[in-house]
Amino acid sequence: MNAIRVSLSQIKVDADKQKSLDKARQMIDQAANLGAQIIMLPEMFNCPYDINCFRNYAEELLAGETVRMLAELARSKRIYLVGGSIPELAGRDLYNTCLVFDPDGQLVGKHRKVHLFDVQVKNGIQFRESAVLKAGDNLTLVDTPWGKIGIMICYDIRFPEFARKLASSGARIIFVPAAFNLTTGPAHWETLFKSRALDNQVFFLGNSPARDESASYIAYGHSLAVNPWGQIIGQLDEKEALLTVELDLDQIEEARQALPVWRQRRPELY
Repeated sequence: MNAIRVSLSQIKVDADKQKSLDKARQMIDQAANLGAQIIMLPEMFNCPYDINCFRNYAEELLAGETVRMLAELARSKRIYLVGGSIPELAGRDLYNTCLVFDPDGQLVGKHRKVHLFDVQVKNGIQFRESAVLKAGDNLTLVDTPWGKIGIMICYDIRFPEFARKLASSGARIIFVPAAFNLTTGPAHWETLFKSRALDNQVFFLGNSPARDESASYIAYGHSLAVNPWGQIIGQLDEKEALLTVELDLDQIEEARQALPVWRQRRPELY
């Protein structure tokens, strides 16, 4: 079987950065011991998801302690590591950035969140990432032994053209570190992941932080994996936990043979 084992690490982020890093290390150790070949962490896993915290927790990519830890873990565990996201300091600019490392500990992908979370929902969440962050401007694909993987961060998933571009560029699995909240999570989390997987006939994996009711921004949790048929094949609740799933990559071609939407598209009309 053309398969890969993937783990999603739903950690509870601590205001103490070192505690968050220690939790991430423990989860990665556990996932690697279960045979995971690609391991993902959540969005802003080393920093409270609060625009007032990002600069204080930010790291320059090649010099930061988080980056060094991720590279060392990827190398020592011989895994591909999708390092959630961290606040990246580049000069005076801040980005919400996901780093991908190969089993040699080499940085092979860097995705800066393209669509910043600037929303105001009536009787719900209000948040404005652009007050402190700059948006990225690149599509991120990484070559692996199982084919190309794509990276999105949280709000990026709401833009179907972005997902379609990743899939049409060859992505077979799309990894999404994300931190939906208690307004958008119950309403849209499952729907968005199932829709993007079904539309593009690829695997979509979403990794949230665990829920912390005392935080200024409360994450929804419910990290999940969705197959190319739009079916949820694994999902957590809101608590800190590890989700490990086996992805049968043959299902991509099976879905595209059964429903040949890629061949039947009419781009000359749209």
